Amino acid sequence: MNLSTIKAPRKATEKRKRVGRGMGSGMGKTSTRGHKGQWSRSGARLIRGFEGGQMPLHRRVPKRGFTNIFREEYDVVNLDRLSTLSDTEITPETLKKAGMVGGKAPVKILGTGELKSAITIHAHKFSKTAQEKITKAGGKFEVLQ
Repeated sequence: MNLSTIKAPRKATEKRKRVGRGMGSGMGKTSTRGHKGQWSRSGARLIRGFEGGQMPLHRRVPKRGFTNIFREEYDVVNLDRLSTLSDTEITPETLKKAGMVGGKAPVKILGTGELKSAITIHAHKFSKTAQEKITKAGGKFEVLQ
């Protein structure tokens, strides 16, 4: 390699396209916009999803079901995951520190798995099976508001 074989990177010497600077530039008059039509005019804007008058996809696809905007999302934790913790008193803060819940949504305890020791669990909601298994193991559950 020597100085005579070195080339500039691609597009390094390319000039910026200057439109509307007279006929001699080759991009005068219509400034590369063509004649007439929506895109030849200034301020041309389209609605998101517009398909040139064809029925847009979001209107062609069938709609099903119902979305309840008042639905409450819970961070769910099963009993078998709680039994891995060494604490005797479990709160949503404890679960957040252990990385079991995100911390933003209320916590719901579900009854999958078994409890081996008596523990007190504070959560926003409990399933029936979780309540039964907690009391059967000798523990307590307290519903938070």
